[in-house]
Amino acid sequence: MSSQIPNRKFTAADLTPGRKYRVVVAFVDYDGIPHPIGESWRFLAKNFLPYDDGLTLYVDRDGRDVPFRLQWRAETQGNIVDSFSDLVEEL
Repeated sequence: MSSQIPNRKFTAADLTPGRKYRVVVAFVDYDGIPHPIGESWRFLAKNFLPYDDGLTLYVDRDGRDVPFRLQWRAETQGNIVDSFSDLVEEL
């Protein structure tokens, strides 16, 4: 059961460090890496690069620190970043 407040919307920039998340709708990040349904990880930190609207999420997946990048622009992953609560659930 998710500890999220039902229907609470959040962006990828709103993730909470130390919390665990699971992908519920598959998506592909900026580098073309797929994130399939069921993938889970513990969120560690984020970095935002304003010049390129780059958002890097740092997660612990299976004991490894893994970064994945998104670009917060409408023509790239803007919709993914903005509607992240539709793609992942907090565990």
